[in-house]
Amino acid sequence: MWESILQTITNVNAFINGIVWGWPMIILILGTGILLSIRTRFIQVRKFKQSISGTILATFTDINKKDKDEGAKKQTKDGKSVSQFEAFCSAVAGTVGTGNIIGTSSAIITGGPGAVFWMWISAFFGMVTNFSENVLGLYYRKKDEKGDFCGGSFYYIKYGLKWKWLAYIAAIFCMFAAVGMSGVQTNKISESIVSAVGQLDNLTLKLIIGVVVAVFTALIIIGGIKRIGKVASIIVPFMTIIFILFALVIIFINVTAIPTAFGMIFSSIFEFKAMAGGFGGYVFANIVKKGMARGIFSNEAGLGSSVIAHSSSDTVEPVKQGMWGIFAVFFDTFVICTLMSLVFLTTYINSGAIGSFTENSSDAFLAMNSFTQNLGVLGTIVFSVMLPLFAFTTILAWAYYGEKATEFCFGNLNVKRRKIFVLIFKIVFVLLIVLSAVIESKLIWDIDDTFNGLMAIPNLIALVLLSGKVKAITKNYYDRKKGLDVMPMLSAHPDLNEEFISKLKR
Repeated sequence: MWESILQTITNVNAFINGIVWGWPMIILILGTGILLSIRTRFIQVRKFKQSISGTILATFTDINKKDKDEGAKKQTKDGKSVSQFEAFCSAVAGTVGTGNIIGTSSAIITGGPGAVFWMWISAFFGMVTNFSENVLGLYYRKKDEKGDFCGGSFYYIKYGLKWKWLAYIAAIFCMFAAVGMSGVQTNKISESIVSAVGQLDNLTLKLIIGVVVAVFTALIIIGGIKRIGKVASIIVPFMTIIFILFALVIIFINVTAIPTAFGMIFSSIFEFKAMAGGFGGYVFANIVKKGMARGIFSNEAGLGSSVIAHSSSDTVEPVKQGMWGIFAVFFDTFVICTLMSLVFLTTYINSGAIGSFTENSSDAFLAMNSFTQNLGVLGTIVFSVMLPLFAFTTILAWAYYGEKATEFCFGNLNVKRRKIFVLIFKIVFVLLIVLSAVIESKLIWDIDDTFNGLMAIPNLIALVLLSGKVKAITKNYYDRKKGLDVMPMLSAHPDLNEEFISKLKR
């Protein structure tokens, strides 16, 4: 009975996935990035230095300054929003996770080394896509009855495009994507732990792991974005540094294989003919699709998800928060995913196993094994601690995204009734965490790819149609930076725009 249900789900999802991740989606993703790059005059290149110096470097420079206007870790006086850094960490918590580590390995296994190149391409244009999402997210965000900022793709679709029907579709797809994304994270936590203890087929252990993750998730998501931001701002930077250090050590151990690794990536970008065995069996369409799908899974550019966290920031300048979006995608893909790609490729090039993988190979086991082969027991321990923590913060972030989408869907109801629907979402979210711990790995990946694709469609449509607004807001910001006397474009809502302008004058 259970196997029959899973097979039905697999068949239905395969059909939808084939439509969602067809060439129209690939063209829409790249086309949106190209259009936004042209309209912003490739801001991801022109202002890349500012996206580094004005975000993460400024955070570390000013981290101990208590009176910084938009301090890196200081909340506003009313305590109803979070700092830029905490909003960034909440957003990064939703991106830096299994998508970077196991997702990168999965892209190589299922799409060949050339998929890494297409992850880079998606990230290059994803930098300006994420910038635009943040700009629009802050410009069209609203305040709820508690005074907290609420934003996301459904807000700029509703108030920018004024297409309420599409906004509700975007919010519904966001709820599905939240469940799917948390499912992948839990599944990989479960799979990595059972791999570490040598109990690959132990369903009871997987179920226990799912229950533990669900309990801790339930305890934290009750606190909302503030608690998630606090947890993320502690865990994400620490675990990221740990990963980078150990990844560099492994790459150094296999340094002689680096030229071969890059050679495999670039030589298999355009593989039009399927050949027998190894990576030669991956044709161009599959390479591009897997690279793009895993790239979006990793950095979320184009989904309209991370902007939900960014919109809660205490900053009043949309373009400033947009710079965090540029840095987030760059760091997520060009740094973390590239390091994991080199760890994976160089390890298995030197071991001679690089051409022996199939689509049925365990991505979690192979990712962990790349640490174990080079660092022994220490590598297994590091991976077994690092991956669950990364994955857990991603679950927390997506729980918040799903909650905000639910609130938007039922925004016309009174507060009490709306809270009931939010509670129902949280209960379903937590229960499905337990279930996802025991589902077959490939199925959970495929389901989430489908949900992510569905969520991206309304968001990408909005970004294309509102690209002129992104251009105008960006120009307005830099005109003011040059000293021109122009009215600041800080919010689409007159009352908020006046409030934000008054904050600028303080």
